[in-house]
Amino acid sequence: MDSESKITAHYLRILSYSVLAFTLAFLINNVLTVWVDWPGVKKIFSHYELFGFKQKALQGSELNYGYLQIGIYLICIAGVILYVFKTYSQTLEHDSEILSKFSAYLVRSSFWAVFLVGVADFIISFMVVERLWEAIFSPEVKAFMVKAPERITFIHFPIILGSFIIGYFTKSVGFIWLAVLVVLSEFVIVLSRFIFSYEQAFQGDLVRFWYAALYLFASAYALIHEGHVRVDVLYSSFSERKKAWTNSIGSALLGVPLCLIVIFYGLNGKASIINGPVVAFEVTQQGSNGLYLLYLMAVYLAVFAVTMLLQFTSYFMSSSHKLLQDEDEMNISNVNKANDVSIENIESSSK
Repeated sequence: MDSESKITAHYLRILSYSVLAFTLAFLINNVLTVWVDWPGVKKIFSHYELFGFKQKALQGSELNYGYLQIGIYLICIAGVILYVFKTYSQTLEHDSEILSKFSAYLVRSSFWAVFLVGVADFIISFMVVERLWEAIFSPEVKAFMVKAPERITFIHFPIILGSFIIGYFTKSVGFIWLAVLVVLSEFVIVLSRFIFSYEQAFQGDLVRFWYAALYLFASAYALIHEGHVRVDVLYSSFSERKKAWTNSIGSALLGVPLCLIVIFYGLNGKASIINGPVVAFEVTQQGSNGLYLLYLMAVYLAVFAVTMLLQFTSYFMSSSHKLLQDEDEMNISNVNKANDVSIENIESSSK
């Protein structure tokens, strides 16, 4: 790779990481605005009547908090520039691998979260519906468990936190497990309904909860492994360089903007489609007879958008790396990758 290509790669690294840094700053500010009641960047703009925003002027601590939220964006962007200059010799391909691994970690942790929270909430709802809580615990404990904020705060949130710890130490993604669990859950519903004439709302809620997770969480994983169904009319006959052009342009113009739209509009205010159910601790209409997991199904959309954004950015960086290589370097790189894949297959088959 010549010096001009290295400079171009340097700018592409800054651009790619800046998009992710801006998104990270937005997510941090979303938490501060929704959960801590900080004013938000929009109110700072309205304070000075910028970009057409007009609202009551901020005073005192609110104004200081608003400046801090703007500072979060500046810190994230500055951190990206510092990281890129500190790792000047790092290639776009290596950056792509880093983003893919981080996305895989988020997906693994999310899988464990939906699995463990689903099982825990299923058991609690079963005990509440069948009045087992009354036989084991005091009425105060039952009253505590049927309240959504208490169950979510003291049962769900610790399990979710523990799931991210489990996801760090486990390297396999359990989509096959989750698919099997969905089938088994539906099979149990059929058996209990037609053989034992028993059916409760929480059984169907668990199937929908796990199926939605399987569909959304597996999307990013399938993208990087070319697992999505693709109707190849022209792409399959393209050369490696044309495929790289197609993937880089498609990721930059279609994939990344779509994910950003989902994130920015889905988290735009307390009443937005993602924030609203979470803030309200929204549960199913069945109440205590169902699972208290409807709010998490809104979070699925945010997890989907963030992991897909990481993968599309990874796709863009790896494709850009191929475009900046000359033909000989690209052929050598493809041969090395093919050898690595064959070695992994041999090792896995021997195990």
